[in-house]
Amino acid sequence: MNTETTSVSRYPLISYDDASPEVREIYDDTKKTLQLPFVLNWFKCQGSNPILLKGNWAKLKHTLMLGEVPNVLKQLIIYNVSKERGCNYCSHAHGIFADSMSAMISEDQNFKATEQINSPSMPVSYRTAVQVVTKAALHHSDISEDDFEELEKAGFSKAEVQELMAQADLVNMLNTIADVSGIKIDNELLETAE
Repeated sequence: MNTETTSVSRYPLISYDDASPEVREIYDDTKKTLQLPFVLNWFKCQGSNPILLKGNWAKLKHTLMLGEVPNVLKQLIIYNVSKERGCNYCSHAHGIFADSMSAMISEDQNFKATEQINSPSMPVSYRTAVQVVTKAALHHSDISEDDFEELEKAGFSKAEVQELMAQADLVNMLNTIADVSGIKIDNELLETAE
């Protein structure tokens, strides 16, 4: 089997053409769900293990792409946690995704979500969610009832708060896989950001 590799990738990057039928089916679902014409390296580095890929994709798909909390907010949370932790792959990728959705937050054409994450032009509810969930991801034992109350005061329902907190768990998985695999940001993703 041919594989794409980079000098630092610790796992083989299984291209679409070299993937098994089971892995191709998952790859197709990632492309359709994420509305991308290519398979991200984050998935390719798991392409030699269909069971792992299937489980991790199911978790990512249901936690990030479905639910009541806007996807742009979830992307901002993952971007911020990844940046704070120093996960280059995830901060770069999710920053691109968040910035591509900036129009969902502001009509200002110069508004870039990742650059305005802590500014007054970002909705208070979004700033609150990013701060609290970043704390949950980086220092989960420090989360208190006050943090949950702060999210509810910002306008989130109990179900949305649970969904937000699930992002803390998701980003930890995303960062771990990206960092231990040694993957680099996708050239195709960089091209979409230009």
